[in-house]
Amino acid sequence: MKKLFLMLIAALSLGFLTASMSAFAAKVSTHIALISQTNGPSYANDLAIKGHLEALGYTVQILDQLQDPKQMKQVDAIILSSTVGSKNLKAGWRQLEIPLMTWESDYIDDLAMTGKRSGQDFGEVDKARYLWLVNAPHRLSANLPAGTLNVYKKQTMMNWGKPGLGATIIATVYGEPEKAAIWGYEKGATMDYESLAPAKRLMFFLHNDTFSDLSSDGVKLFDASVKWLMAPENSK
Repeated sequence: MKKLFLMLIAALSLGFLTASMSAFAAKVSTHIALISQTNGPSYANDLAIKGHLEALGYTVQILDQLQDPKQMKQVDAIILSSTVGSKNLKAGWRQLEIPLMTWESDYIDDLAMTGKRSGQDFGEVDKARYLWLVNAPHRLSANLPAGTLNVYKKQTMMNWGKPGLGATIIATVYGEPEKAAIWGYEKGATMDYESLAPAKRLMFFLHNDTFSDLSSDGVKLFDASVKWLMAPENSK
């Protein structure tokens, strides 16, 4: 009788543990939509990003640049790659109430993340390797120390912008402090044109084919950016 009782307790405990683990998995499961030019010359770069994120435990679906943002459902975050043609994107990404990360500098003005003057409010640096980390205490800094940071394995292209007053700037292009390379807006923060961020918005410095060129510290910053994007609003 005692043995039967112990077996019953064990079965109940196992059932409770399984249910708890399933609930926890459902809670932490995160779905990312990666917007890409799926027939473009840099599509392999986005596939590499997809693989990297999946290795971290995220569920990632690549969608073509012609995706209608109004049809986005059951997605926790959106990553807008710079492989897209900004003129090919449909209207609606700016107003989307889903956290969004991008490194497409030619589209951040359309997202109201910067002003509209190319070369002044946003642009590219042809040869760069270092960032100046200016906000080390923030979660987006990946616990890296403030100061000069080698984020690429070699000199290559880097995107930048000049965000609005509500932005949290994490890093700038080395030697050019007016060019922000990593920054984020919390939901409700003031972006450009007095627009309020409908959800988290984040700009990262990558270019079309430079993900594989990231140094170990560059990868840490990328991972911290995605983690911040997925975290609950204003979580510490």
